[in-house]
Amino acid sequence: MYDLRDIKIIDTDTHVVEPPDLWTSRMSRKWGDLVPHVRWDDERGDEAWFVAGTRMSAVGSPAMAGWHEYPPSCPPRFEDTDPRSWDPAKRLTLMDDYGIHAQILYPNVAVFSSKTLQANGSNEMQIECIRAYNDYLTEWAQFAPGRYVPVGILPFWDMEATLAEVERVAAAGHKGLVFTQNPAAFGLPMLTDPYWDRLWASAQEKKLPINFHIASGEVDLSGFGHASNGVRANYGMMGISFFMDNARTLSQLIFGGICDRFPELKFVSVESGIGWMPFALEGMDWQWKNSGVHKEHPNYELLPSEYFKRQIYGCFWFEQDSARSAIDQLGADNVLYETDYPHPTSMSPGPASDAERPDDYLRRNFAHLSEADARKILHDNAAALYNLD
Repeated sequence: MYDLRDIKIIDTDTHVVEPPDLWTSRMSRKWGDLVPHVRWDDERGDEAWFVAGTRMSAVGSPAMAGWHEYPPSCPPRFEDTDPRSWDPAKRLTLMDDYGIHAQILYPNVAVFSSKTLQANGSNEMQIECIRAYNDYLTEWAQFAPGRYVPVGILPFWDMEATLAEVERVAAAGHKGLVFTQNPAAFGLPMLTDPYWDRLWASAQEKKLPINFHIASGEVDLSGFGHASNGVRANYGMMGISFFMDNARTLSQLIFGGICDRFPELKFVSVESGIGWMPFALEGMDWQWKNSGVHKEHPNYELLPSEYFKRQIYGCFWFEQDSARSAIDQLGADNVLYETDYPHPTSMSPGPASDAERPDDYLRRNFAHLSEADARKILHDNAAALYNLD
């Protein structure tokens, strides 16, 4: 029987909570309050990120690991958050305790509030915001090279700037790119538009996987239930909706011909689980044949499920029966493990969380896996995908 401690587990979705001075300390003062900054919000009673007077999100909202209240309640000030959510030295001690060797690092503000960021200020300033964040993450990851793995964000509203940033972050050691699920929500060409082919081609050339994190389109929290439901019921409803959004993303990648045109480019559905994927793929195969896609596009040589197996990965964390069933049906080659640390749904035990430690969760739910499959899911797939040593 293999021991989990012998596998260098790669956690494929974690977040670095941005410090309040990330942008103000790195960007020109000429931009004034157009630069993302933190101030106390008297109306809400917490510290929050603002751009040009517009509130983006609470500082403590992504740092829920170990917090004593259920979401959407969160630490009211940055100083109330767990330092392991933003201090690279302290994060390593937690990783060692949980048996995690490496983490793929995602942002918070620059993904979930990107609509606000993109809508305020000049294009020059917005691009500088993106570069400042990527530089911050580069430096953060250098605290423990090989254990911290940065993936770069893009000024996707400007194609030339996007292509330049791909070159820059690749040279800086970033191992993937974060892209919005729904560029049309920003007034840009839809995901399946050939407009994006230059980006796909550059990423394919550089072997940088495209990572579609949930809630990376337009995030409108007002549309998830009547106020009479209660804030926690509506919050939980919102989370489930976000999990399922990437089913649309996967179908667009496949039916839109992106996988066919860029056969070596890899895509990751991040923080969306895997239990739904067998049904989605069976549905795609059915619609592919039942709608005559194979007749309309005789150049498409594979079925959707085959494109998926060749190029697309899914990440799981809290799932039990659905993940085991999905792995049985899909096999181990397209499955990645994540903890989502330190988000509200992360595998972080606490007084207001139903989560258990990652190592306990894996032993309890996946001890039946063969050593070969366990190594693929917990290390090998991610190591190959992100070109890690």
